[in-house]
Amino acid sequence: MKHYRPHIFVVVALAIVLASGWHSTLRNALTDLRFAWQSRQASGDIVVVAIDAPSIEKIGVWPWPRRLHADLLRRLEGADVKDVVFDVDFSTPSDAASDRAFVEALQAAGGSVVLPSFKQPASDGGNVTAVHINRPLNQFGDHSWTAIVNVAVEPDGLVRRYPFGEKLDGQFLPSMGAVLAGQYSTRNAPFLIDFGIRAASIPKVSYADVLRGDEVTLNKIRGKKVIIGGTALELGDRFSVPNGGVVSGPILQTLAAESILQNRNLRWTSDVVALAGLCIISLIMMLSWRRLSAGVRVIVLVGMAAAAEAIAILLQAKLPLVLDTSLLLTAIAVYMAAIALDEIDFRGLLGRIAESRFQRIAMSLGDGLVCTDSNQRITVWNPGAVAIFGYGPEEMIGRRFDMILAPQAKAEPGYTSTCEKVRARSRQPGGLVTEFDGLRKDGEVFPVEACFSGWQGTDGFQYGAILRDISVRKREAERIRYLAEHDSLTGLANRNTLNVTLAEMISGAEKDASEVALLVVGLDGFQHINDMLGHACGDRVLCAVSERLNAQIGGAGIVARLSGDEFAIAIRCGELYETAAQLAERIALAFDAPLATAGRQHRIKVSIGAAIYPGDGRTAEELLSNSHLAFCRAKATKRGGHVVFEGAIRRELESRLTLEAELVLAAERNEFELFYQPQVRLADGGLIGAEALIRWRHPVRGLVSPAEFMPVVNTSSISDRVAGWVLVTACRQARTWERAGHNVRIGVNLSPSQLQSGDLATSVAEVLDITGLTPSLLELEVTEDILLLDEQRVLDTVLRIQELGVRVVFDDFGTGYASLSYLKKFPLDGLKIDRSFVLELLADSGDAAIVGSTISLSKQLGLSVIAEGIENRATADLLASMGCEEGQGYFFGRPMPAQAFEEQFLTVRESTARVLAGGEAA
Repeated sequence: MKHYRPHIFVVVALAIVLASGWHSTLRNALTDLRFAWQSRQASGDIVVVAIDAPSIEKIGVWPWPRRLHADLLRRLEGADVKDVVFDVDFSTPSDAASDRAFVEALQAAGGSVVLPSFKQPASDGGNVTAVHINRPLNQFGDHSWTAIVNVAVEPDGLVRRYPFGEKLDGQFLPSMGAVLAGQYSTRNAPFLIDFGIRAASIPKVSYADVLRGDEVTLNKIRGKKVIIGGTALELGDRFSVPNGGVVSGPILQTLAAESILQNRNLRWTSDVVALAGLCIISLIMMLSWRRLSAGVRVIVLVGMAAAAEAIAILLQAKLPLVLDTSLLLTAIAVYMAAIALDEIDFRGLLGRIAESRFQRIAMSLGDGLVCTDSNQRITVWNPGAVAIFGYGPEEMIGRRFDMILAPQAKAEPGYTSTCEKVRARSRQPGGLVTEFDGLRKDGEVFPVEACFSGWQGTDGFQYGAILRDISVRKREAERIRYLAEHDSLTGLANRNTLNVTLAEMISGAEKDASEVALLVVGLDGFQHINDMLGHACGDRVLCAVSERLNAQIGGAGIVARLSGDEFAIAIRCGELYETAAQLAERIALAFDAPLATAGRQHRIKVSIGAAIYPGDGRTAEELLSNSHLAFCRAKATKRGGHVVFEGAIRRELESRLTLEAELVLAAERNEFELFYQPQVRLADGGLIGAEALIRWRHPVRGLVSPAEFMPVVNTSSISDRVAGWVLVTACRQARTWERAGHNVRIGVNLSPSQLQSGDLATSVAEVLDITGLTPSLLELEVTEDILLLDEQRVLDTVLRIQELGVRVVFDDFGTGYASLSYLKKFPLDGLKIDRSFVLELLADSGDAAIVGSTISLSKQLGLSVIAEGIENRATADLLASMGCEEGQGYFFGRPMPAQAFEEQFLTVRESTARVLAGGEAA
């Protein structure tokens, strides 16, 4: 029996290890060591777009509006990124406009975006009752894929295993790492992540750099797969991994994907292998026990341990298999212990080793480690505690623990029971974690996080505490909270805080049947300050404006900055001694006094829109929307004044939006057509040209006047499309007439968007080339609002168009503020006298004087003149006697379709006679 005692000892020890769970801990530790020895490079096919601290700092607010994610998606799409994976929560709605922008970006991405789903425990009264599944909102999920991002944290707090996916509500959902790798199946079991792949080798780029379109950054992600998520320490998305590493969520998902891509999704070998190894070790020890010396047996055991680990390392390096050597090494260690029991005082050695190890750990900890006896007198005071509190070991050993507590912490009711709590929990896993106010040697009070534990020692019950200075963490958390609630420039509340406060005001007003006023305040002409004096000066002006607004409400409500130069004021009407309109008027009058910033005096006017709960909206969103509509009306009609919302404002907007939608459909259905109005020589009535005028043939309303829809077209997204169609269609028609032998000069009105959005001269050249029209038969008409856009740019464009041989004339001359000055600045070919001067030419001597002067001035400048609005022969004769060469109006012909124009003016019969006959022929 004595001969088999060591082997029985090994069997018992193995049974204890298996029963206590130490087997798994040792197995994990050995695997982790092999990861440290077998370093691998990431493939580089997956790039992390990091929501890092610099990105949060640059953007300046938190949480970010989802329009930033939409802008990021467009940047990634432009960089030809293969797949885009977000490790960001999209399960709750945010700002509606931002959500819509993100949906549009997902649609544009064409289904190549993956959004996360995750499980979290749902509780009721503090008790966990179910698991809640957070999925992306339906509006996002309809245009994207979803993947599970949950990972299992093992009892030691580390993440090792990773699933290919799992079933949620009966439906299999792949994991994010498996989606990134493109390999997942319901039959695949969870695997071990290969942490030998170095996290530092995973390519990372900053979110802010991608968002601003940095070319170097975009080149790094071109053609790659990307995962977007938080890496900033303050975001808290961190996981502990083997070998003391801490990685962010996106990095962990990428490591899992890399493991799959590199065929490193590791699995344990069968238990049969471990059993066979144990049998071999036991057999060798049975044969050698008492036959070989202790030293030789130890060498044999060390050799077997080295061989087992060498095989494990080789197997793990070459194949995705992890050999479990924990039981083998445990058996070897126990055999060596059995040998040692025969040779040395093993118990004394273990005690000395444990004490030495504790001292090394205690002295090397970065955190403060303090141990006390049962009377709470300090027995251990490590260097970390010295760095935190400023006391040396000689000052603290033997002193009571409460010496490092601030006076208010000692007075707290919970302090006296802390030791009792520690004693009660000493036999349970984990310690008691709490926070208290600490006291440094210099008297400074600061927040401390402490993890207390207790144990029964040889000298009685003892306590230990790991102490950490969390003042920096507290300040950072407060800073992030401040950024999430306030505007970083002015210190005012931001839009999110305004929405919350406004909702609270509305809830209170609903209870006591009172009213809430919301004013949107915008600066008039603020862009000029930025353009002329710079953005730094503009920022100072915004700060001064915020101070003046705060002074006007006197703390009775809340002032918030919405965006740019727009502010909002929310206030309970019961706190006002005036109506909302009177408050708006008082605020507007307050800006009559100049704003003083950095030695400058700025004259700033404000436009204000107001809406009042409950009449103008019953929710914060409705109230803000309606007050903004009133503000836009004030900007358009009462700059420097105020407008109180009324239903007609929204109805007008809805009517315009409806018209815009119909116009888009009209463009798609080719419902627009061109009419042509003749232009003649007044001397003999001969046809010289025609002005192309757009008409809308509505399927229900028939022909719609351009006065009704063109103002909307010129300010909508289809302006370029319609203007381009008019130019091409008119040139094609003129070319048709030219081929038929009729050189009819065609006049086309330009829209402002044509000079704003592209190179107009190049577009005109392309149209002439496509249609084949002789350039001299094309006449482009410009108005003062076009010339006002950018004088130098417009001048360059006009000169290039004239070089093509195309005429450029000034339309509606005399109706603008600076018509004469443009004759001097721009090399025009002619001008058109506005019909408002021609209609009353016979009866109004003032109009006659203006027309005569204009004709005389034009001749001196070498410009051709055409008069619009001629409706009778007497007017035509008078204009001819004044020297006007060309005319246009109902007397010669109304605007008409091309076929009618041809029949009336371009038939074989001489059309001149009919033109001379006047309006009867027309």
